[in-house]
Amino acid sequence: MTITLRDKAQARCSWLPDLDAWRALHHPSSNRSAADNKTPRYKALADALAAAIQQGELQPDTRLPPQRLLADALEVTTGTVTRAYAEAERRGLVEARVGSGTYVRVVQADDRPDFYHLMAEGGDGSIDLSLSLMVPCPLRLQSLHQAMQQVAADPQQLAAALAYQSERGQPRQLQVFADWLQRLGVKVNPEQMIITDGGQHGIFLSLQALLAPGELLVSDALTYPGVIAAARELHLRHQGLPLDEEGLDTHALERLCQQQRPRAVYLMPDQNNPTGRVLSPARRQHLAELAERYDFWIIEDAVQFLPPEFRLQRLADLAPQRTLYLFSSSKILAGGLRVGLIAAPAGILPRLMAALRAHCWMAPPLMVALTCAWIESGETDRLLRWQWQEVQARQQLLGEVLAGQVYSRHPAGFVVWLSLPGDWRAGEFVRAAADAGVRVLAAEPFCVGNQAVPRAVRLCVSPPAERELLKEGLLRLKHLLESPPQGRAVF
Repeated sequence: MTITLRDKAQARCSWLPDLDAWRALHHPSSNRSAADNKTPRYKALADALAAAIQQGELQPDTRLPPQRLLADALEVTTGTVTRAYAEAERRGLVEARVGSGTYVRVVQADDRPDFYHLMAEGGDGSIDLSLSLMVPCPLRLQSLHQAMQQVAADPQQLAAALAYQSERGQPRQLQVFADWLQRLGVKVNPEQMIITDGGQHGIFLSLQALLAPGELLVSDALTYPGVIAAARELHLRHQGLPLDEEGLDTHALERLCQQQRPRAVYLMPDQNNPTGRVLSPARRQHLAELAERYDFWIIEDAVQFLPPEFRLQRLADLAPQRTLYLFSSSKILAGGLRVGLIAAPAGILPRLMAALRAHCWMAPPLMVALTCAWIESGETDRLLRWQWQEVQARQQLLGEVLAGQVYSRHPAGFVVWLSLPGDWRAGEFVRAAADAGVRVLAAEPFCVGNQAVPRAVRLCVSPPAERELLKEGLLRLKHLLESPPQGRAVF
């Protein structure tokens, strides 16, 4: 009996789909026509992978066969298998590891959405340093209560808040937001603004309005997980570029533009999430020049809002006709309000409005009315000034407790990017911290594409109710950082 290349490949593969079913539907010799089977082979293979994972045939952390080997076994092209693996990765089923291969993704509690534990009943008593939230403050609830009473006491305003409205929002409300930003040192034109259902919604709307499926989005290699998720949902190509002490490497961006044509660049120039790094003035200018030269959009996310003395020139001021400026009340007032803004060039507003209509018709009018009443009371300015001072005090405390450790942060920002010493791995450290009663986030959710995951974790100084609670959490982390991992030998 002659042993074929296909037979040899099948014998070496760690996994294969049901071969009889595959041959009947997708083998070149199958007598089913293309019209009979409209599913492309790569998608059919991705579906078979999904079924094997769901049924337990493929266990987490299992290494999939190399693309060429599986292609030979199934008598398809290597490109078909490569596309199937990419589709499975897009669905969150597998992950490619640089220099190692493709593996079934390990789904742990850490992979749940960041807010999962907030939605659970009760709590486990942990000190939560995992979430980038506004600092708890009794003034916030008191002033919110006053704003709610004001809206409820005005029948005309309340009736308007319960009615359908323009996609952009009411002109008076747009003016309230513009005046507020002006007081905070940011000049925007209310005629070129649109009210969104929060910051994440603003990101999604911007990407949907600017990019078609398959077009290229560029960001920092370490970036906000929400933009990674949005790009995946919109079927965009998403490439991360290196960042250093000056922020995004715009020279790497220039080299990329000479080979490909990115449609948009997303970044948080004032405080990258998760590293806290700031885009330098020189790189801001360079980015604006590149946007003009290579005809791409800039999405400037300002949700991590800093005190005026720490802010540099906005990209929206350097490249006003190419920049969408995103702002949200989530890190200032309350995440549950779900109220944000996009300030954009007039020419792109119709596309943003069309995308918003398709999503939700309008931002929730009652929440917008409540936010505007809160702003007009003046209490939001007082609350924000208090928070700026408190965050800086907390960052100073962190510097004292974690002296000698390697980390990056902004002195007025929420986030800290902590490099792990010695033999620690990120996932291992997250679990050890949880066992010690402290929540932090591993690096993986912030990584764009298939890059190697840094040995680092993100922690936030803002969630604890009191500085003493923050200090206790930091002391527990310090103890872990100064100890080797448990359960494996260190030589």
